[in-house]
Amino acid sequence: MATKAFILIETAVDKARHVVKELSQVAGVKSVDLVTGPYDIIAVVEGANLNAIGNLVTSGIHPIAGITRTVTCLAVELNR
Repeated sequence: MATKAFILIETAVDKARHVVKELSQVAGVKSVDLVTGPYDIIAVVEGANLNAIGNLVTSGIHPIAGITRTVTCLAVELNR
């Protein structure tokens, strides 16, 4: 069973749409939404395990230009 996480993302001013475009190309990213509130984007990601999620965030998401901060929230129960 895959591990699922919600990545809450803050971006630099006027960079949110660029970040959404880049995130949609990252393997393991299942959905990306622009949102209102304290975060600019919420991405849903899946990986084989916790380590895979960590690698996805550090090597696939953090390097994207325009991202200033992320918070990773692991799903504790999958509804499938």
